[in-house]
Amino acid sequence: MIKKLFVNMTERYDCTECNNSLYGQKYILREAEPFCITCYDSLFSHNCEVCHDLIACTGKDLSYNGRHWHSECFLCFKCNKSLADRPFTTKDDLLMCTDCYSSEYSSKCHACLKTIMPGSKKMEHKGNSWHENCFTCNHCQQPIGTRSFVLKDSNNYCLSCYEKQFALQCVQCKKPITTAGVNYRDQPWHKECFACIGCKELLAGKRFTSRDNFAYCFDCFCQLFAKKCVACTTPISGLGGSKYISFEQRQWHNNCFNCKKCSASLVGRGFLTSNDDIICPDCGKDF
Repeated sequence: MIKKLFVNMTERYDCTECNNSLYGQKYILREAEPFCITCYDSLFSHNCEVCHDLIACTGKDLSYNGRHWHSECFLCFKCNKSLADRPFTTKDDLLMCTDCYSSEYSSKCHACLKTIMPGSKKMEHKGNSWHENCFTCNHCQQPIGTRSFVLKDSNNYCLSCYEKQFALQCVQCKKPITTAGVNYRDQPWHKECFACIGCKELLAGKRFTSRDNFAYCFDCFCQLFAKKCVACTTPISGLGGSKYISFEQRQWHNNCFNCKKCSASLVGRGFLTSNDDIICPDCGKDF
């Protein structure tokens, strides 16, 4: 605060810096120490960011983030309008009124194409921005807000409208499929609904087969329907191009179709039978 001294002339009252008398002079107290105007400006006043001249203590000093301006220098660098009594922001340390900043840098609403003003609420998705009230369902026109939605043909739909308008229904549970599903025999399934009828294991991305319109995992199908190898008694699936030998209502895996006596492979060779056993012609000479 600038003061002017009127005291008894018999008492001394001098500037703390230059020791000149302050009688009849304007002065400033700083931490209870008096300074003449000239010394105060020299020691404590700031230089303007724009014109670099001293901002005298008798003038108006506008400061922001440790920087100082004359009131007449505190202007938007785009439109040169005073920012002394207006909202403003900065871009690369340059002052800008909010109108200029919005015009230059703020997002444009994807729906109404108007500027989304700084500080206002906006919705963003895949590089596009909307005013909160412009981010609406393309069908019911209600604001989507933070609810789940689906993008289809560049339009946004709330989950309820999307299900009613476009979603396929799962063959198994009859509910809409809103995320990636499974298509089998031209019918849609939820991934979690497309399961083996036997063990309930999910089949998406796994080897499976079907019987009587029911899907089975490989293991269940083999256990339930595959013929058993006479030699090893395990199922012969016949899936995936695997080969097997069939003779008189009996089946063998290729690598199990061996002579009972010498274990030589009989695949592609003649063989003899002895009761339920098969033997090669050489071993058959002993019988």
